[in-house]
Amino acid sequence: MRHAFLGTELPVIQAPMAGVQRSRLAATVCAAGGVGSLPGAMFDAAGLRTELQALAAQARGPWNVNFFVHQPPAPDAAAEARWRARLAPYHAEHGIDAAQVPAGAGRQPFSAAIAEVLEEFSPPIVSFHFGLPGAALLARVKARGAQVWSSATTVAEALWLQQHGADAVIAQGLEAGGHRGHFLSDDLALQSGTMALLPQIVDAVSVPVVAAGGIADARGVQAALALGASAVQVGTAYLCCDEAETSAVHRAALRDPAAGAAVLTRLFTGRPARGIENRLMRELGALAADAPAFPTATAALAPLRARAEALGLADFTPLWSGQNRSGCGESSAARLTRSLAGL
Repeated sequence: MRHAFLGTELPVIQAPMAGVQRSRLAATVCAAGGVGSLPGAMFDAAGLRTELQALAAQARGPWNVNFFVHQPPAPDAAAEARWRARLAPYHAEHGIDAAQVPAGAGRQPFSAAIAEVLEEFSPPIVSFHFGLPGAALLARVKARGAQVWSSATTVAEALWLQQHGADAVIAQGLEAGGHRGHFLSDDLALQSGTMALLPQIVDAVSVPVVAAGGIADARGVQAALALGASAVQVGTAYLCCDEAETSAVHRAALRDPAAGAAVLTRLFTGRPARGIENRLMRELGALAADAPAFPTATAALAPLRARAEALGLADFTPLWSGQNRSGCGESSAARLTRSLAGL
């Protein structure tokens, strides 16, 4: 029996998780009866084409490719200098010459060049984070038959997305790991938990609503469906799957019951995202305003992360995680997908 909204066997979507997965994870989820997702924000055009070729060849049923929609900040030498000064003791500790570390952004927004690559593959679903692209780019995506989804962290954002052409809304609760999908306001106090946000969005819009945030097992899936979700998107539970590329230190933190809480931080990218607390967050303050604008904070941290991880330390690694990491066990993505659906 096919799921009415997704056209799949199961109402389960694997969340796109930039930096910890490629097409292999997404294809495995598709083969198991769910919707696999590819995070496109970390790839240039050539890299994206390679991953899309693999996913399109392997996927059974519909699949999703996700992009960020953000305005790249103007270069700000003063902000970058302040950030590097704050990181200077850590660079010195690890013998890194920060002057040799190039600045720049590690994530690119959706663009005409990327839209051109997508047109070679006509993905069934194209999803966005931080709103929607401009009307011309959105029309290009839809012209190839794709459904367009995007994340909302408030009812106001869900209504905006519907009014501007989204075919489905992802209701992202405050529990969710990784970057907040907010785009109308930076005020985190306006955001609420998944089970509070979900029915409000369901009542407010006429398009299908996908629940995301804090869902880690079949009970959570059923609760979301009972509250009106057309499907459920799960991220954190997939981070320890065999097909994920999650680092050893990240996997260890996810599985460690003594690891810190998953809290919101601006430090790793310059934009609020939820991850397990580590040394950098404790010492600088998770939501400190030191980091430059998204996504430029990453560059100065990259060599620190590499040096620390080589020593088995997660001091400078963004340990992205939702508040509920109970689903993070050793498993194939196929087994997890089916267990989320109660099979």
